[in-house]
Amino acid sequence: QLQASGGGLVQAGGSLRLSCAASGFTFDDYVIGWFRQAPGKEREGVSCISNSDGSTYYADSVKGRFTISSDNAKNTVYLRMNSLKPEDTAVYYCAAVSGPYVTVLLRRYDYWGQGTLVTVSS
Repeated sequence: QLQASGGGLVQAGGSLRLSCAASGFTFDDYVIGWFRQAPGKEREGVSCISNSDGSTYYADSVKGRFTISSDNAKNTVYLRMNSLKPEDTAVYYCAAVSGPYVTVLLRRYDYWGQGTLVTVSS
């Protein structure tokens, strides 16, 4: 299971930290990804991290503003979001895929959390 939390309402330029708590699988063997879906748009990959080697991926739209990290002792992945923009408004989902290689291909992911809403006001 994956439990996403930390969403909320923030002004443009502000920050939020999302958390994704995992249970029921071997955390170290999985890649955890963050995805988002804005109203009327397709779900897109934002960032992911490999819990086996620490490699990361960021979408161009969030590079330099978002930071993904993992606490393997707590089975939790975090997404620190700085310099938020109105276009970052979306429901953010975390997901897990078995294996060491980072990917944001949605169809590859095995488990999905319930989503947490991030709203950035201008």
